[in-house]
Amino acid sequence: MKSLEDLKKMRQAALKKVEVRNGGKDYRVVVGMATCGIAAGARPVLNKLVEETAQHDYNCIVTQTGCIGMCKYEPIVEVYGKDGSHTTYVYMTPEKAERILTEHVGKGQVVEEYTVDAAQRQEEQKVAG
Repeated sequence: MKSLEDLKKMRQAALKKVEVRNGGKDYRVVVGMATCGIAAGARPVLNKLVEETAQHDYNCIVTQTGCIGMCKYEPIVEVYGKDGSHTTYVYMTPEKAERILTEHVGKGQVVEEYTVDAAQRQEEQKVAG
């Protein structure tokens, strides 16, 4: 790298790689499919996300990953936005997954009651209550 122009070219090349990985979509929806996720019911969640995305042409790609590291909250779905945003949804079901697509991916509105933060607040209330 010899100049600011070289740096800009490197940045553009890196952005293109990320866009290819994200399929040029605004959102990437990731389902935890490690043993813990599968045992908790992640496969029907993944299937629902794939079916609904194909049927309604949502502006996202659906992928899977291994362990997300919060096994007690499985099944887990993470939504990554093109803008760098990241939301973790927990205790997912196929019905909840459909709502995530409709509201978060479709309208850009996070479904707060399904987030890991909401689950942690509920746990704290039970302990305090």
